[in-house]
Amino acid sequence: MVILLKMGNTTTFVQVSLEEIKAEVINCKKCDLFKIRTNPVIGEGSVSAKIMFIGEAPGANEDKTGRPFCGAAGKILDELLALIGLKREEIYIGNVLKCRPPDNREPKQEEIKACKPYLERQIEIIRPKVFCPMGNYATASILEKFGLKSEIQGISKNHGRIFETGTTFGAIKIIPLYHPAVAVYNINMKKILVQDFKTLQGFKN
Repeated sequence: MVILLKMGNTTTFVQVSLEEIKAEVINCKKCDLFKIRTNPVIGEGSVSAKIMFIGEAPGANEDKTGRPFCGAAGKILDELLALIGLKREEIYIGNVLKCRPPDNREPKQEEIKACKPYLERQIEIIRPKVFCPMGNYATASILEKFGLKSEIQGISKNHGRIFETGTTFGAIKIIPLYHPAVAVYNINMKKILVQDFKTLQGFKN
């Protein structure tokens, strides 16, 4: 994948791959989370995915395996994808943070700032048409990135809404979702997740 890199008044072409980003993340020491992680969770899926799901940060299972959404929340995500006829191999799953915060605490702003460039570069490589940020932190991060900071509200107000905007790689849609983990703790939330995921059916092709 070739992207444009602007430095001052000079524009150059740079060859970038997800593997290069992975290598950088593995060696990253931009915040203190590298000191306590077992494995960073870089991301997983198709480099040509039309839909990109973005979570908040790895949990305990993800930290052990280095794979996104492989615990209880991951099982729910797989069920929701199957419901609308999607497989993991057809989408891309990333996170705002690549390393697990201790005790699954909320990300700190300095951690988000340090890790954000990795996700943004993944986005530039994959160039999906639809973004599905899951939860408050992912939604705020994506809305802000694409110039929709004024639309940031709690996920209880933004879930299932369709935001449309333009990017350097064309028009995109942003559809915030509840994080699948909500259904682990409150089974009644699964109905809402199902309803919101059905919104994606018209955008998967």
